[in-house]
Amino acid sequence: MDQSGAPAGQGKVAMITGAGSGVGRAAALAMHAAGYSVVLAGRRMAKLEETAAMTAGGGAGILAVATDVSRPDEVKELFAKTRNEFGRLDVLFNNAGATAPGIAMEDLTYAQWTEVVNVNLTGAFLCAQEAIRLMKAQAPRGGRIINNGSLSAHVPRPHSAPYAATKHAITGLTKCISLDCRDYDIACGQIDIGNAISEMSDRLALGLYRQMAMWCGSQESMQNTLPTRLFIWPACPWTPMSSSSP
Repeated sequence: MDQSGAPAGQGKVAMITGAGSGVGRAAALAMHAAGYSVVLAGRRMAKLEETAAMTAGGGAGILAVATDVSRPDEVKELFAKTRNEFGRLDVLFNNAGATAPGIAMEDLTYAQWTEVVNVNLTGAFLCAQEAIRLMKAQAPRGGRIINNGSLSAHVPRPHSAPYAATKHAITGLTKCISLDCRDYDIACGQIDIGNAISEMSDRLALGLYRQMAMWCGSQESMQNTLPTRLFIWPACPWTPMSSSSP
């Protein structure tokens, strides 16, 4: 809720990539519950429709667009449909991701490497690029871009070279977006969490994405109640903020 008592995201629009399952689905449900209209992007329309059906109202305020984020033409179409449907975009959550088989690096094929790079890194770049164009042109100007980095942006697991390399690169992309877009009222943050599945991780994920929705309306509230590690670079692009930051 904002100070008027209205939902924090009322009248705002969020886009979630990889919204058909897992973290993306949890984020989409939390953002919608916080009052946002939500654009669901993912490769499988049936899974996006499942997510939409889980929202309060059974899909009201939801736009589902089947999208492969590694394809520039499909990303452009995704943002064109968002603009036509809602007229603006306030939040992009770059969450879509892919992994390669957990095998020795020398046994990976070129196709396995490039699939992960194309989805995790190039896909995040393409979506951020289109989001920046839209956020700079809309009135009121600006917005939030949130990249999903994961703990692999800091410490890789064995036999995970493509995934770890792209997640390290996401950190650099996050910093560059924040630095380049500060003058346009566009802030960029990065969420780095683990991916072990348990009842506890489900509760933490739900709490995290509720707080993510709050940050999009009030950065200070996000900073003070953060349940796990998050990097935000709206003011100083090289300094990570945490729940203990002043």
